[in-house]
Amino acid sequence: MLSEQSAATVRATLPVVGAAIGEITERFYDRLFTARPELLRDLFNRGNQAAGTQRQALAGSIAAFATHLVEHPDERPDVMLNRIAHKHASLGVAPDQYGTVHRHLFAAIVEVLGDAVTPEVAAAWDDVYWLMANALIAIEARLYAEQGVTAGEDTWREWEVVGRVEETEDVAAFRLRPADGAPAPGFRPGQYVSVQVRLDDGARQIRQYSLSGAGHGGLDVRQICVKRVRGGAGTPDGEVSNHLHARVREGDVLRVSAPYGDLVLGETDADVPLLLASAGIGVTPMIAMLEQLAASGHRAPVTVVHADRSPAEHALRADHEAYTAKLPDGSAYFFYERPEQGHPAELTGYADLAALPAVPAGTRAYLCGPLPFMRAIRSQLLARGVAAADIHYEVFGPDLWLARS
Repeated sequence: MLSEQSAATVRATLPVVGAAIGEITERFYDRLFTARPELLRDLFNRGNQAAGTQRQALAGSIAAFATHLVEHPDERPDVMLNRIAHKHASLGVAPDQYGTVHRHLFAAIVEVLGDAVTPEVAAAWDDVYWLMANALIAIEARLYAEQGVTAGEDTWREWEVVGRVEETEDVAAFRLRPADGAPAPGFRPGQYVSVQVRLDDGARQIRQYSLSGAGHGGLDVRQICVKRVRGGAGTPDGEVSNHLHARVREGDVLRVSAPYGDLVLGETDADVPLLLASAGIGVTPMIAMLEQLAASGHRAPVTVVHADRSPAEHALRADHEAYTAKLPDGSAYFFYERPEQGHPAELTGYADLAALPAVPAGTRAYLCGPLPFMRAIRSQLLARGVAAADIHYEVFGPDLWLARS
């Protein structure tokens, strides 16, 4: 952890750095992409960069890590680090890239803070950076070893599209099988894969998609569901999602990573009540979890909560209902803003746990969906006595939970 001297310096300068961290990360990305334009073309999500969400996520993670170091010097924020490391591993991030990031990030810090960056301040924040970077490098090395791959091009494997199902007007399910005929890697329900596509301008953009099931047409078949991102109000359409919807059909080949992600059912979840809450396309990891729970005969209560605009826009609705029905003590509550005739009034509108019976004592919750939805459900769960440590979440895209806390 930090030395006493570095900790004292970070504690004293954290308000100044924290106030400027947004500008610092903006300068950092400008410098990074000027020096290494291929990183924006082939690694970073161009949509998130244009929207500024990646800058917010980076700023939030740095500030949160530094704050944790000075407030809890004997602990490491492994939950946050694991989440970042899984995302990095799915992208094939290599250890030497942390040196590149360090060079441009610290140049940006000096540009923004000027003379306030004394040698002592620079050394203290250098400690913060390398503590975080080296922890991530170590976790990512373990993740690569577990998958039998190395960072970089070895990340990618060709998978053939063996089926495509139009789940809703804007959600397509793609069923994939390794193109080389070798066995598909195992995965833990809740995990995701990265998909890399070559766009018309030559860019190789990458996006993550949850594995929403296995065995559709064979043990080595995996399924992902892709929601078409429609732009509006100055926001462009999603590059990769629209490419997949418009161009990719059965028989095509995609470059796909091994599965990663830390929102997975725990080994001790078998005998405890569970609550799986999702909204929109956040349903995908929950379907994989439900499939596992149904197959294992999970006997403790499982409460399923899902929010969507309408039944027609509820992707994988049939699977949602079928897997819940197979559970000995499963119950589903679907909230729709525009329900069909006869839908219960108490389940109309945004998800509200007040419409449910009491949440069983000892419940563990798994959440996936837009941030406002997850924040609302988390607050309601805490009010019902669910422990904060038993509430787990997955953010699609940059993790802005910390950035907006």
